[in-house]
Amino acid sequence: MSQNFRNFIDGKWMDSTSGETFDNVNPANKDEILSTFPRSGPQDVDLAVQAARKALKGWSKVTPPSRGRILFEAGRIMSEKKTELARTLVKEVGKTMNEALGEVKAAVDMCYFMAGEGRRLYGETTYSELPNRLAMTKRYPVGVCGIITPWNFPLSLISWKVCPALICGNTVVLKPAEDTPETANNFVEIMSEAGLPGGVLNLVHGLGEEAGEALVRHENIDLISFTGSSEVGRKIATLCGERLTKVSLELGGKNASIVMEDCDLELAVDSIVRGAFTVAGQRCTATSRAIVHAAIYDEFIEKLVEKTKKLRVGPGDDESTDVCPMINEKQLNRVMKYVEIGKKEGAKLLLGGSRLTTGVYSKGFYFEPTIFTEVRPDMVIAREEIFGPVLVVLKVNSLEEAIKVHNSTEYGLSASIFTKDVARAMGAIDRMEAGVCYVNAPTFGSEVHLPFGGVKMSGNGHREVGKAALDVFSEWKTIYVDYSGGVQNVQFQKD
Repeated sequence: MSQNFRNFIDGKWMDSTSGETFDNVNPANKDEILSTFPRSGPQDVDLAVQAARKALKGWSKVTPPSRGRILFEAGRIMSEKKTELARTLVKEVGKTMNEALGEVKAAVDMCYFMAGEGRRLYGETTYSELPNRLAMTKRYPVGVCGIITPWNFPLSLISWKVCPALICGNTVVLKPAEDTPETANNFVEIMSEAGLPGGVLNLVHGLGEEAGEALVRHENIDLISFTGSSEVGRKIATLCGERLTKVSLELGGKNASIVMEDCDLELAVDSIVRGAFTVAGQRCTATSRAIVHAAIYDEFIEKLVEKTKKLRVGPGDDESTDVCPMINEKQLNRVMKYVEIGKKEGAKLLLGGSRLTTGVYSKGFYFEPTIFTEVRPDMVIAREEIFGPVLVVLKVNSLEEAIKVHNSTEYGLSASIFTKDVARAMGAIDRMEAGVCYVNAPTFGSEVHLPFGGVKMSGNGHREVGKAALDVFSEWKTIYVDYSGGVQNVQFQKD
């Protein structure tokens, strides 16, 4: 029997004002309703924003080390509940247990890292150009933050945004993805248990075009932080730009691994298979393109197909599963559309390309790991984000050509190169248009103490996690203390 959940506003659990709800469906079995959540609208969002605004005055005065102690306690509780939290991820997202446990660890790490930043919320002091004057900077909170998170990493990405927002003294209205609402519910419960005051973190469930848009449009929101598609990110940026609201966007990717002729071929193949097909390719950093030197192309393809064929597609709660189901019918249809586009463009469908519908697959959103070869850089499947278990392989004759092909898309999130030549690797890193680069590793995301984000259509210049996240969720204030006893101003000096 499914459980009914509520919004969390001003420290209280409550239904939506309309009383409407939506179902949380198991992607491994679409007939199974996991739970029911409030379908919130503008009124619910307004209540949450009001609560956050009311709580801001008190929370912003709490010292950063004290805020950090709450985040540390949340990390401790999360670590104790890691198996329970992972099971929810397996049900909601369809992930394997190992993938889910890895995501919980990432969220715990973020809690601990940002808790430590409570002791290191540094500004700077410097000499003034003028005598007898102290010059320094200090961080202050932005205000009320609207946070909109995706379904593919629902726990870790909530922690990536909420933890730095809180440590900087902001209050938050969180609108999680409607496909993974229970994970968000678990996160908020843990924060409350850790001692976070009511109104500091508010949770509003609902659809993106209803609750999400209402949050973006709300006049009392000071910052929007969004992770999702570039298409939606562009709309959010436009709406925020109309009233000069600060906005941080972490968007899509068309990530590539360059495979040079001098690489460890077994390592390259294993890494690209993992990068392309884990979480069914539903990662903004998934390896969507393999750019392979002609000298090893045939051998690479042979090993790639051999390894991919060994992957087992199945439900996340099956220990033998390598590739989990897709999140919903809409995303599955998107992938199928791109497969058809690839075939019409003249690419060779070497492996996969079909929905799985028999036996254990009959009630879920399952798709075969898919490989296209004979792909040109100008093809749609080589340029646009597919967000599914589809890998396209492109052949090149040199590192120069590989970098040109790599940079030929409008995205620039995560990239990697496989080579044993250090000079080649470092030169490629300097020239690949991407926010995160790897050498001899898959196109994954970042560790929590390093910045994460992309260039071009992969974001709007901000970075998440690490110390860089503090620049998103805080405002710099420059302070001068003049003890000269007179009036002096550097702008009025002649020399």
